[in-house]
Amino acid sequence: MPELSFSLNGRPRKVVYEEGMTLLEVLRDVCGVTSPKDGCSPQGACGCCTIIVNGRSVMSCLRKPESAEGMDVTTLEGVPQEKRRILAEAFVREGGLQCGYCTPGIVARTVTLLDRDPHPNEARVRKALSGHLCRCTGYHRIVDAILTAGGTWGDGGPLSKADGHPHSDSGPRRGSFFGEECGLRRGSQAHATGVGSSSPRYRGADHAMGEKDYIADMTVDGMLHGAVVLSRYPRARVLTIDTSTVGQMFGVERILTAEDVPGQRHVGLIRSDWPVFVARGEVTRCVGDLMALVLADSRFAAHRAAEVLEESIQYEVLNPVTDPDTALEPDAPEIHDGGNLLDVCAFGRGDVDAALSASAFVVEQTFVTQRVEHAFLEPEACLAVPAGHQDSGARGPAGRARLKVYTQGQGVHEDQRQIASVLGLSLGDVEVELITNGGAFGGKEDLSVQAQTALASLLTGRPVRTVLTRKQSIQMHPKRHPMTLHYVAGADAEGRLTAIRARIMGDTGGYASVGMKVLERAAGHSCGPYRVPAVDVEARTVYTNNPPCGAMRGFGANQAAFAMEGVMDLLAEQVGIDGYDIRERNILGPGDRFATGQIMSGSCGIRQTLEAVREVYKNAPYAGIGCGIKNTGIGNGMDDTGRLLIRVLDGGRLELLTGFTEMGQGLFTVIQQVVGEETGLSPECMTVRATSDPRVLCGMTTASRATALMTAAAQTAARKLTLDLEGTSPEELAGREYHGEYICDFTVKPGAEVENPVTHMTFSYATQVVILDQEGRLERVVAAHDVGKAINPLQCAGQIEGGVHMGLGYALSEAFPCTDGQPDSFLLADLGILKAKDTPPVEVILIEVPDEVGGYGSKGIGEIGLVPTAGAVAGALFTFDGKRRFRLPMTDAPAAAPSLPKSRRDRSGNV
Repeated sequence: MPELSFSLNGRPRKVVYEEGMTLLEVLRDVCGVTSPKDGCSPQGACGCCTIIVNGRSVMSCLRKPESAEGMDVTTLEGVPQEKRRILAEAFVREGGLQCGYCTPGIVARTVTLLDRDPHPNEARVRKALSGHLCRCTGYHRIVDAILTAGGTWGDGGPLSKADGHPHSDSGPRRGSFFGEECGLRRGSQAHATGVGSSSPRYRGADHAMGEKDYIADMTVDGMLHGAVVLSRYPRARVLTIDTSTVGQMFGVERILTAEDVPGQRHVGLIRSDWPVFVARGEVTRCVGDLMALVLADSRFAAHRAAEVLEESIQYEVLNPVTDPDTALEPDAPEIHDGGNLLDVCAFGRGDVDAALSASAFVVEQTFVTQRVEHAFLEPEACLAVPAGHQDSGARGPAGRARLKVYTQGQGVHEDQRQIASVLGLSLGDVEVELITNGGAFGGKEDLSVQAQTALASLLTGRPVRTVLTRKQSIQMHPKRHPMTLHYVAGADAEGRLTAIRARIMGDTGGYASVGMKVLERAAGHSCGPYRVPAVDVEARTVYTNNPPCGAMRGFGANQAAFAMEGVMDLLAEQVGIDGYDIRERNILGPGDRFATGQIMSGSCGIRQTLEAVREVYKNAPYAGIGCGIKNTGIGNGMDDTGRLLIRVLDGGRLELLTGFTEMGQGLFTVIQQVVGEETGLSPECMTVRATSDPRVLCGMTTASRATALMTAAAQTAARKLTLDLEGTSPEELAGREYHGEYICDFTVKPGAEVENPVTHMTFSYATQVVILDQEGRLERVVAAHDVGKAINPLQCAGQIEGGVHMGLGYALSEAFPCTDGQPDSFLLADLGILKAKDTPPVEVILIEVPDEVGGYGSKGIGEIGLVPTAGAVAGALFTFDGKRRFRLPMTDAPAAAPSLPKSRRDRSGNV
């Protein structure tokens, strides 16, 4: 085995490593240094692994270990303490992090940037960030954080702004301003931590400096490492899986296949159609199908053995079904028993044919949207520890669960249910706890490797950790649905809508995931935030052998919004009015009916968002406008529940237990704020955990519902604690618990035959204006959002900025194309994600129209952020070049980002 001698964080090190390792693997797996993260190794596309070598920042996943021979290697662990303080404070105060996975790499880059130039301008900062991806923030607040840190770099004094840096010392930062309705002004809440203040992100400093563990950072004595073996073909019969040779490889302990599953072999959030292992004789349904799990004594050995096993599996290759129309033909091969039509959602109101016949104007158009990869920066991982192991800490109803599973998924209770079914155990035998989630956007709702890892731990009696590579992550988790949306729409002579007929088809790929609910949501949002007297909508969800599609930020509303906003612009052109005026004449208000027939309540704030951008839109030479509506909560006949348990620990500390996932949206910070608001206690005395404790049973962390539900639940629990605190110190209440919950059980499915159907708990609303410069490139975006109540304005604005960034990519450059069921590329660089230098300023207007349901009047903000964006971009492009665009992404546009890949690499994932 080769040796490496170098200086690591100021100390000489001599290590041996396995041939073929990268420098990143040596640092993490051999030296135990975990601040550099593995987001895409060895692609060098995300920047998460950035370290400092001889004073220069480099991506360690691209470096061979021998390149560091005799070098001075510094990771964040070795940065001087004063610089660490400045950087951590700057990133937290400016809101420069959300999920936090990319942040340590960016901070490492910042060290070398500021060492060379303590006062860089914004252009230089954005250029320095070109090697980094951030899927959460939209980059603006990262730039703010770096500029703020530069204001005091090397001075040793308190954090301050650099000369000429235009930001105030507190409150909302660059690219954000707030409407009168929000009642906030810069600097007005500098030291507050309760509801309505920009309270610092929970454990934000730890995230920034790489000190908050993700599952891939965790090690347990005696731990085995798992590596997955995936199908090479989207549709093929498995003939043999011969594990004998691979089982003899160095370091390999065991190989698991379908024959090792003691319980149910198929899992699924709604329909159990997804096998945790494909068995011999069965037919694969996508290239992400899992064939085997290799266990070895090191991660490197496990992955090396898995690559050998993958090549040795024998298949009978079959022609894949990759077109939804073809999949519905009578002679098409059945991907699942029962046929390829997974679901149909249909409903209507009024006489559409008569309304269209009587309309002064009628437009008919087909819109096509693309498949999109989530590209969260933390690849999926899981750690399972058997009961009795000294590090497990697992406790079940009988004193100890048989297995403790650490997950990064979006629902600890759903993970628990499915894992227990695979293992053939009761729920009480499996305890699931959330470890830091490095981004999700819906892509971590479905199980990835949790069940297989838990099975491996159960069968071996040892801790097992499985961490996916970036390529495996892209292969396995569901994508955003590509859809075809055909619209016929009518309007009267003044431009008021008369009727909509919509036919929508979505390709859900090889497995159901939540595909039927995504298409149901697209159907429900098919008319956008507009009054339509007559509606006829049908949405079909179709199985193919393409990569599975499921939840992604916006959950079907984005596709419908692109189509509906295009329809509005087409009608405006025929009527002879502009985009603002036709929307103003049709916008929903209290008492109007949503597409599904639900009557809008007094909290409907879409008009306020529209009016907030009127002058911006009217006065811009090249601008497009889009309105958006997005449900908060699952709704459609399913319960929405939020629960919180406050436990008073010894010393008066509080432990706040929830079943919802913190994935960068700031939920844990919000929970602290609510408890602090009600009790007057400092957030510093509170810790927050997400666990499968049945007392905090919650559903999946989706649909922007966590903030609305958890603020209501936390308010109830905290008020109970407050009553006991009267005349009593927290220390005297040690051992007591306080429970709060909010349950929404009053919704119905679209098409339910009731007079006043309530299909959703509540909604959020937005209007966005996209402005182009004289060359037709993105100049800025103005985003007015009704958030109900800005629980944390800084986090709120950051969520919207991140949503807009994702929406611009969706509109202009992002795609995940496949050929014959095979992804064209597994490289992050080929996804078309906008870099910092490509992202225009985003001005956020937060408007507060209090909601009747959410705690303190809050509404969801996480999903609505990109619902109107693509339609607004299309409208802006039309004002510039007179060309209508009905297909995403709009890569022919001058506004398309220069980082859009000019060509695709090979499918193997090699550079």
